[in-house]
Amino acid sequence: MPLSAPGSVIAARRDPAWLGRLGLGLTSLVLLWPLLVATEFKPWLLLDADALRVTGRFVDSFFPPALGADFLLLLARETWRTLAIATAGVTLALLLALPLTLLATRALSVSALTGRMAALPYAVRQAVRLLLIVLRSMPELVWALVFVRVVGLGPASGVLAIALTYGGMLGKVYAEILESGDAQVTQTLLRNGAGRLQAFAYGLLPQNAAELTSYTVYRWECAIRSSVVLGFVGAGGLGQQMDSSMKMFAGGEVATMLLVFVALVALADRLSAALRRALG
Repeated sequence: MPLSAPGSVIAARRDPAWLGRLGLGLTSLVLLWPLLVATEFKPWLLLDADALRVTGRFVDSFFPPALGADFLLLLARETWRTLAIATAGVTLALLLALPLTLLATRALSVSALTGRMAALPYAVRQAVRLLLIVLRSMPELVWALVFVRVVGLGPASGVLAIALTYGGMLGKVYAEILESGDAQVTQTLLRNGAGRLQAFAYGLLPQNAAELTSYTVYRWECAIRSSVVLGFVGAGGLGQQMDSSMKMFAGGEVATMLLVFVALVALADRLSAALRRALG
């Protein structure tokens, strides 16, 4: 018995699923390799002497960050404009997403209480889901290019672009969050004559409020980043100012704006955590 003890210990330490995991890893590598070839992914080029020299000059231009009074005043104004674009865009996205969410959520369907949704409600639900797909499949940058031609350069095009794309994203995720929760209370309310809004407010919303709030704040954080990107196509805000600074090779100004981006994302993260604690 003692002679077989070392072998038993070795067998116990061996991962019984190692062969399957090794096969899965090799299969993933085989499938991934054509994708890397198609995208011309060659990370070793970053270590080339010329590439390192260009990168070094670019990073070196960031120091010291620009801290002039006039520039900081301009930066504060553009930061406020960026926050305004993101907040207004997400607010409009919420106004668009909430009614679409109520229509797309199966748990709020009265006809689905019997087990099979009626033909007309089912068709409406599928049409709403298709609309959500169309809205979120168009990147906000594409929407911004369209609205720049319609309403001209400025924050309005950025607000509308964020509203449409994020409306589709919020509506889709909200519906999935609501459908993943416990629908027993909601179904009881519907069976006793409550309306769709009442069932949502007293059934689904209380148990999913923290998750819905956290995702909404996360989308607001994403909207801040999106509004910066949209600035490069004329939507105003920090992105447009960064585009101007980069064209003028003002690396110090770019570095200061990047620090502001980090601060804005950290602010959104703290806000999300505080709201989750308050709702938890």
